[in-house]
Amino acid sequence: MPEIFGFDAFSPKEIATRVETIGTAKARLPLLSMLMLGVLAGAFIGLGALYFVLIISDASSLGFAASRLLGGVAFSLGLLLTIVAGAELFTGNNLLVMAWADRMISTRELLRNWAVVCTGNFIGAAGLALLVFLSRHAEMNDGAIAEQYLKIAAAKCSMPFWTAFFRGVLCNVLVCMAVWMAVAGRSVTDKAVAIVFPVSAFVAAGFEHSVANMYFIPLAMLLQHFGNNGAATVAITWSGFFGNLVPVILGNVFGGGVLVSLIYHVIYQRMPARSGGA
Repeated sequence: MPEIFGFDAFSPKEIATRVETIGTAKARLPLLSMLMLGVLAGAFIGLGALYFVLIISDASSLGFAASRLLGGVAFSLGLLLTIVAGAELFTGNNLLVMAWADRMISTRELLRNWAVVCTGNFIGAAGLALLVFLSRHAEMNDGAIAEQYLKIAAAKCSMPFWTAFFRGVLCNVLVCMAVWMAVAGRSVTDKAVAIVFPVSAFVAAGFEHSVANMYFIPLAMLLQHFGNNGAATVAITWSGFFGNLVPVILGNVFGGGVLVSLIYHVIYQRMPARSGGA
């Protein structure tokens, strides 16, 4: 019947099963593969962030809403590269909670994946930030791009803990829903359509993505301390960076791990125990 109406996606219940199977495989990747795939995802998200800043730095030709929307669509490049080209993204991997809740993977395997992938994401995102700085890309548009990076990072570093936390929650609800729907797709086109709307929504709304911040803030630090762009209104420091990163990571985990993964686990009540978990 679905084929008659041109709807050739996996059903939500099938998605749940696929997410658990994929999550089990992700949790048991070899350490080096997991780390390197994490590095790739960090760089991919950084490329999406670069594209986003390029759009919103030209405020003269676009209004606020239009620039945020178009910037959000551009940012979608990061997750599209991650899903289609293949990489391990910490925020998307919060969906592993489904496999953990169904006892298909152990707590140790879950936390190992998150720790290794998050570390790889940081290496990839910060590494890209260094390359972008050295390329002098931020000097484009008479330095407007550099000014935008400094403005973004300063706002993130001065954000109150709970504001950052709840923005992280909302961000990863949308990111994990994008990944969830991408799993439903059978073609690259399906996956692209599934990804663009949720991702552009969280970006346009100004929610907080931990891996994107691993690119934004290190690059702004480089521009502030070694560039010729003046000082940001708020000092961009390592303490400010981690002051943002901690609540955003916690919020991302709650949004993706609880509000998406656990809720879908309850809806599609899995068997209480299966072989292969611990």
